[in-house]
Amino acid sequence: MASLERPGRRPPPDPVAVLRGHRAAVNDACFHPSLPLLFSGAADGELRAWDTASHRTASSVWAHAGTAGVYSVAAGAGLGNKIISQGRDGTCKCWVIEEAGLSRRPILTVKTSTYHFCKMSLVKSPSFTHSGRSGSNCPTSDVEPQRVAIEENAESHVVNPTEGPQEHGEGITSSGRNMMAIAGQESSQVELWDITSSRKIINLPQSSNANTKDHPTKQKGLCMAVQAFIPYESAGYVNILSSYEDGSTLWWDVRKPGLPLSSVKYHSESALSIAIDGSCNGGISGGADDKVAIFTLDHSKGAFTLRKEIELERPGIASTAIRPDNKIAATAGWDHRIRVYNYSKGNALAVLKYHSDSCNAVTFSSDCKLMASCSTDTTVALWELYPPKS
Repeated sequence: MASLERPGRRPPPDPVAVLRGHRAAVNDACFHPSLPLLFSGAADGELRAWDTASHRTASSVWAHAGTAGVYSVAAGAGLGNKIISQGRDGTCKCWVIEEAGLSRRPILTVKTSTYHFCKMSLVKSPSFTHSGRSGSNCPTSDVEPQRVAIEENAESHVVNPTEGPQEHGEGITSSGRNMMAIAGQESSQVELWDITSSRKIINLPQSSNANTKDHPTKQKGLCMAVQAFIPYESAGYVNILSSYEDGSTLWWDVRKPGLPLSSVKYHSESALSIAIDGSCNGGISGGADDKVAIFTLDHSKGAFTLRKEIELERPGIASTAIRPDNKIAATAGWDHRIRVYNYSKGNALAVLKYHSDSCNAVTFSSDCKLMASCSTDTTVALWELYPPKS
């Protein structure tokens, strides 16, 4: 049952549906940007597609074998009828959504050789509404900055990159539709990959700086979370937020890959999750401590500003998400709870207590009508919370 953490308020609704079928912990979930589909990945390697109208399994595949499991899944407008899965087997795989469901085999397997706990991030672009203002309602279109000029290698099914990454970010402009950021093979670094050509584009910081005493990430520990995005002010160049084991978060611009634009430390323990809002002007982060941070990004100064620090009764936030209309944000907690906040004010709206084990991820649909949460209890819950006005 869903209930409030504190008495005296109107209780939030129960889930509109609970999706059962996984036989292991569900690590991640994402909505298709235009179809009524939800994808979820489990610790036993199963990738499932769910019909969000009928609440039934549409199809499933064993995406990452053995004990590797599916750690992250991602879909986006730029991928069209494709979805990316990330496993702890050092690979990311691209699957086609066919009429009968997910393709039985991936159309592309990228050997990233990265083994860690950091979920990948597709590159996010600011959202527009019909009025042309970003972040005030659910998005209707994406900005279209310049595309990167990289050779395509669509025929390649398994890629183990032999070419080194670019040594600078001057040519890296993109609509973000075919790029992903991941924690690197060197676990304190961040890598940006082109999905279409299956090539690593750049390391952050560059490998040439990796052995210097002023190396900006080596003392910060493992990279635990990444969020790639393209702010309006960057002229189409990719920016990345990366969070680390020591609780800090760095802000990168690929045009200056040697050093981050800015660094902050909002958490006293590992920073485990970070999400950027629909306007790419701020975000929310959670970690292993008892804090949630809501912040803004000053693009003219390349600096963070803490807007709201939220204290939790119980520590441990595995995932954060912001609805595309920037109205509400949500966190997935180790204490089995999903917390919902007013994103602009930072005040708590509800605490959802359906799950019986750690919550691993929370995500919103692109039309803002649904929220999904997934848990170690093997279930995925669908919620309708504060639906936008039509």
